[in-house]
Amino acid sequence: MAGATPQWTSRFAFLMAAIGSAVGLGNLWRFPFQTGENGGAAFVIVYLICVVFVAYPILMGELSVGRHKGLSAVGSTRQLAKDIGKSEAWGIVGWAGLLAAFTILTTYSIIAGQVIAYGVMSFMGEFAGRVASDAAQVAPLYNDATPLHPLLWHTGFMAITIVVVSAGLHGGIERVVTILMPLFFVMLAGLCVYALATGAAGEAVAYLFTPDFSALTPAMVLAALGQAFFSIGVGGAIMITYGSFLSKDENIGSSGAIIAGSDTMVAIVAGLMIFPIVFANGLDPAAGAGLIFGALPAVFAGMPAGSIIGGLFFFLAFIAALTSSISLLLAVASAGQEQLGLGKTLSAVIFGALAWTVGAATVLISGLGGWVDFVGGSIFLPMGGLLIAVFAGWVVPREIMRKELRNTNRWLFRFWRFFIRYAAPIAVALIIVLGVDEKFNFGLNAFITGLTGG
Repeated sequence: MAGATPQWTSRFAFLMAAIGSAVGLGNLWRFPFQTGENGGAAFVIVYLICVVFVAYPILMGELSVGRHKGLSAVGSTRQLAKDIGKSEAWGIVGWAGLLAAFTILTTYSIIAGQVIAYGVMSFMGEFAGRVASDAAQVAPLYNDATPLHPLLWHTGFMAITIVVVSAGLHGGIERVVTILMPLFFVMLAGLCVYALATGAAGEAVAYLFTPDFSALTPAMVLAALGQAFFSIGVGGAIMITYGSFLSKDENIGSSGAIIAGSDTMVAIVAGLMIFPIVFANGLDPAAGAGLIFGALPAVFAGMPAGSIIGGLFFFLAFIAALTSSISLLLAVASAGQEQLGLGKTLSAVIFGALAWTVGAATVLISGLGGWVDFVGGSIFLPMGGLLIAVFAGWVVPREIMRKELRNTNRWLFRFWRFFIRYAAPIAVALIIVLGVDEKFNFGLNAFITGLTGG
């Protein structure tokens, strides 16, 4: 990046940005439907274990590597490797993360555009009179006969993302996240209280917090592992980039715990917000995206003041999507500044436009979106996580990492050192292998299910 690397103006700004990056659409719909598909409370418990022992150590490693060199994800990993006498080819750690961030952004914007559209339609009362159990009555309101509607909303969302990142760390990202994230938490709490008060609260609480350990299978454990990894957002070069803006006094151990804890809290509160409504209306808790973009809009419309409640829900999802998308684009644009010598604004515009183009192609070309999702989420993202775990745990000398984590006590450092070296690489490698198996059906997932009698 041109000139001196800027720093966060406050710890609050950093935490809001990092939490906003981690908290995304996956917290509001992927976690609930993963919970629904995998046994409820038992899945939640395993998910929490995976956050602590896999995602949190990788998060600490990414922030430490980024802060040590104060460069982009590529620059930080490559220069650090050079400094310790290793091959500069270790810059591949950063490149894998950047490829993940870019490919995820391309399709993330499509979904986020739909979120904006549903918010507008909900406020306007367009879902009124639709049947909650029939998603086919809702989908045509957005997916009309031409791709023009999705393209327009995709364009609008990407434009907002580019404008924020172009304004820079202080004038854009900090200004946005320090306003939107507190608002997000207030809205989330309010909608959760509303759902518990008007929906099937007892059934939802029992579902989330009364575990049935007969549902505990290797397949469910791996699903929880994948959700923990993707939810925290490690592997995508974001936290390396955000770490490059950290002051040397920042306690990475405690900040990482706040980030991971806040993300997990949002996921659980989202479950408490959605499941009371789901159970009260006899909906399928494992319906996934079909639940959010099919049944729930009609359910909201049928409630008292439902158009407002539904609109607020989708505005909440928009905030989650925007704070994640700006971190994705920032990671890529920062590398563009550093590696290509581009200006701050030009880099954001160029890579934002490229992401928009790929996203538009996924709308126009049938089947392309699935492949882009697979490559970004099942290959590049976990590969970035695997490489940073190996790099921070095995390649970078212990004394350098201890210096970056000097504010942590020796027991936390020993915890981090063990799990970044052993548990994290094995766990993320399993995510990659089983993700590829699910796509190409080599039979490994079926073999695991057979072993458990599932």
